[in-house]
Amino acid sequence: MLNNVGRPTRPGAASTNGDAENTYTGNRALNLETPLIFEQGVKGRVGVDMREPKDVKSRMGGLERETDVGLPDLSEPQVLRHYVRLSRQNYSIDAGFYPLGSCTMKHNPRINEKAARMKGLGDIHPMQPVSTVQGALELIDDLAHWLKTITGMPAVAMSPAAGAHGELCGVMAIRAAHDAKGEARTRILVPESAHGTNPATAALCGYKVESVPADANGRMDMVAFEAKLGPDVAGVMLTNPNTCGLFENDVKKIADLIHGVGGYFYCDGANLNAILGRTRPGDLGVDAMHINLHKTFSTPHGGGGPGSGPVVLSEALAPYAPVPYVAKGDAGYFLQEYVEEGANQSFGRMKTFHGQMGMFIRALAYMLSHGADGLRQIAEDAVLNANYIRVGLNDLLNSPFDGVCMHEALFDDSTLKDTGVTTLDISKAMIDEGYHPMTMYFPLVVHGAMLIEPTESETKETLDMFIGSMRHLIEKAQTSNNADFFTQAPKFAPRKRLDETAAARSPILRWSAPEEA
Repeated sequence: MLNNVGRPTRPGAASTNGDAENTYTGNRALNLETPLIFEQGVKGRVGVDMREPKDVKSRMGGLERETDVGLPDLSEPQVLRHYVRLSRQNYSIDAGFYPLGSCTMKHNPRINEKAARMKGLGDIHPMQPVSTVQGALELIDDLAHWLKTITGMPAVAMSPAAGAHGELCGVMAIRAAHDAKGEARTRILVPESAHGTNPATAALCGYKVESVPADANGRMDMVAFEAKLGPDVAGVMLTNPNTCGLFENDVKKIADLIHGVGGYFYCDGANLNAILGRTRPGDLGVDAMHINLHKTFSTPHGGGGPGSGPVVLSEALAPYAPVPYVAKGDAGYFLQEYVEEGANQSFGRMKTFHGQMGMFIRALAYMLSHGADGLRQIAEDAVLNANYIRVGLNDLLNSPFDGVCMHEALFDDSTLKDTGVTTLDISKAMIDEGYHPMTMYFPLVVHGAMLIEPTESETKETLDMFIGSMRHLIEKAQTSNNADFFTQAPKFAPRKRLDETAAARSPILRWSAPEEA
């Protein structure tokens, strides 16, 4: 029998955590069970009474909806409690250590949030008269100045809305530069260890992607790279430090070689946090690089945005930067919204307005609060923390590449061979230990990869606890007859393990009401 929200009515049956001792409600103390919001709806229930609207002439041009939207009818307390309960099941950087490799999940200082909410910054609108937002435009210009200074690059496009959008900006600038010279180049070279968005971006811009393998040291194979060079190569997209957590030692040679065939060097700047204040990409021959403000300069990360991915450009690509951009004239700051005839060869506009103002404020607050010495220390501490984890685990987990790593420690699954336990099993057991799992099975060049990035935010005590938890799980996995323990994890999470393969291949995208018993 089902009740009016489609849940079993017998005591204890609502619990889904797999324990034998179920409660009547399905709740476990403050771990509160909550049905789907669609299951809670009761026809006619409302949170706010509103008058029936007057008849008005439709402006939909015959495209009016003929059926209900299908949203549930709920009271205000139901809505509030539902989302509060869900929010308590979230894991975030504010709740604990977030060891996601290649994602740089660092602390977001609260002074950034205070700055972003200041009167005159937090309440402005992009369509205000330019004369009323001079301070905001100056702030964008200041941030652009420091991004150029930090990277050693002469120009920056501030409008890209995220890292992948920044990649698109850089490759579009490369394409525009070749088009301006009348060159119809067809290929872009991308290392195997690149972020997945790199080849996707190149393909979106109409290029054929050619993969370059890694060598035994985890860097791009220079012999294979040189063999693929030719007059039809538009550029190379290299992540440095790369996704194996290693600095590409031949980066200057790579720049010289790609420039030698008339191509351009795009550097994925997702891992700038590892070299901040220590190495300037412009000095390495980079022509374009996006900067993830959330990864390096502590703006909020995750949840689909709001992202921000400014792109620094070399002198060769600067004329092709997108509009609008901040400029300063006799009357003050203004946004250059169009390209004057002969002024430059911009490839055009990437988005409606100029960029994510709230992220600009947070990033600049972070830079100014740290200063030059503090920004340098960020990279030093991030690399130190990653190597502390590497040394703390490499007697139990194999590091596939010898030597010191940069900002993230990489392990493979070779020490789990014949145990019946996989990288996925370890990650699920980490949930029971109270951790968000590390990045799994990436980069693809390492079998069963476990990629761990602690960032500079974490204390030694936090890292020691994490290392101890990982050692406990690995030692347990290497002890006979423990495979069932791992395949049943997580045990203490609100839900047990999902069939992720089925969820990816056969997702349920539309809710339907349960049938009455």
